[in-house]
Amino acid sequence: MRNHAATLLLVVGALIALPASVHADDAGKSGAGAKSEKSEAPDQYVEERHESHGSIVLDGKRVNYTAIAGTLMIEDSKNEPGAMMSYVAYFRTGAGAPGNRPITFLYNGGPGSATVWLHIGAFGPRRVVVGNGMRGPPAPYPLVDNPYSPLDVTDLVFIDAPGTGFGRVGVDLEKVPDQDDKRKQAQQRNDALRKDFYGVDQDARAFDIFITKFLTKFSRWNSPKFLFGESYGTTRSAVLVSLLQSRSDIDVNGVMLLSQILDFGLSDDGPGDDPGNDMPYVLSLPTYAATAWYHKSLPSEPPQLEPFLDTVEKFALSDYASALAAGDGLSEQDRHAIAERLHEFTGLPVDYIEKANLRVDGGMFEKTLLESQGLTIGRLDTRYTGPTIDLLSEEAAYDPQSAAISSAFVSVYNQYARETLGFPADEKYKPTAEHMGDWDFKHKQPGEGSADPISLNVMPDLATAMKENPRLKVALFSGYYDLATPFFEGQYEMSHLGLPPDLRKNIEIQHFDTGHMVYVSSDALKKLRDAVVAFIAASSQ
Repeated sequence: MRNHAATLLLVVGALIALPASVHADDAGKSGAGAKSEKSEAPDQYVEERHESHGSIVLDGKRVNYTAIAGTLMIEDSKNEPGAMMSYVAYFRTGAGAPGNRPITFLYNGGPGSATVWLHIGAFGPRRVVVGNGMRGPPAPYPLVDNPYSPLDVTDLVFIDAPGTGFGRVGVDLEKVPDQDDKRKQAQQRNDALRKDFYGVDQDARAFDIFITKFLTKFSRWNSPKFLFGESYGTTRSAVLVSLLQSRSDIDVNGVMLLSQILDFGLSDDGPGDDPGNDMPYVLSLPTYAATAWYHKSLPSEPPQLEPFLDTVEKFALSDYASALAAGDGLSEQDRHAIAERLHEFTGLPVDYIEKANLRVDGGMFEKTLLESQGLTIGRLDTRYTGPTIDLLSEEAAYDPQSAAISSAFVSVYNQYARETLGFPADEKYKPTAEHMGDWDFKHKQPGEGSADPISLNVMPDLATAMKENPRLKVALFSGYYDLATPFFEGQYEMSHLGLPPDLRKNIEIQHFDTGHMVYVSSDALKKLRDAVVAFIAASSQ
């Protein structure tokens, strides 16, 4: 996946679940001047913990909290120190017995993305303000209290994936003496360790270790537990929830999936490389239609989006899917008729659709929809636009949404993490991991003897977890204007898990009038918070 995704959010309830150094009379103090500790560990594998305090008004009530920013050591496949994973945990203070209080682990995706996006974009007590559907103002970017944090109902733990944030895989080479081949040996060790952490199953194993260590460290084993992943973070969640159950005997109360992708064979990122698989075109069509409606690019403008999308979805799964299934045997008359309907639903020229053999992928659509205006639309959020870099190119050369908001998130978090949370000023923050070309997409599905080299599909993992734990609840949240993980694709996956009727009731689906990062809209974020709060309450009983 080329997109950002995943954050881990955890908040602990009362003082007795907090570290001994957390005192009630400290609650509500400024986060500046955070206290720091380091535990003993060999070499560079020293766990950090930085403590600060704050307060925020949520749902009309003041909530005091303690923030713990730190790192945990994660063992490699040989059970030796291999990586440090950074995190920020927010614990509500003075809210009763913490052992009974829900705790939510949040993470973005990538793979290889830190959890800055969910942290200061969605659910942390502080939130960066960026433009909704367009580029916002330049620096200094505003960081404000976040009235949409669910910290009043759940403790939040934001987890950075291995090799991101203030963590690392292996050791910091700059701290290794450049003598007697020590740095060369450390480099070789680091290169070898990436195989233990950079991969679908390797990554899930690291998160499993992190969560079990965290539950022990902060005495939260009996709390209601939730996972919240975004984008590739939803892929991780499907593998992780199954792994937690089978490997660590941890039942999760609920899994929240934001901007879902479980079956990569359904992605509209380059489906032309997989001829014969036409489902990506079918499942991305409703997002094309929503985008064309938003930009007023349809031949006739439907007054409302959702009734229009109902029509598009029915066409996609019937006439359009049948036409694509006919392949080269489709008659010219039928081909033209389908192209005409696609023109009505997408605004793309009929002759362009016919030249594309009725198969327009995401990159082509992003480049072509507003081509006459010299504009490219966003991939993560198709409401965003930017000047087209190459007017003669076939596909979009960049994502205007990423270009519009990335600097605000990374700049603000670098300052907030150091000045308020207490991460050292001389430590490098990594929003994305290096060497992600080494990522291993092979995955061993539940019950299989070996990893499967075909296209990644973790739907069986989620289905197995739900069957083994019939109380497990799942919520899917997605945006209409997301071409990285189209909303109809996620909906299709949820309806193809092969679940018995009684377990299908454990799944809820909600769509929003935004894109991949639903939370860039304050209105959508408020609705997302309400949905999260209701989901946690219903899944904790």
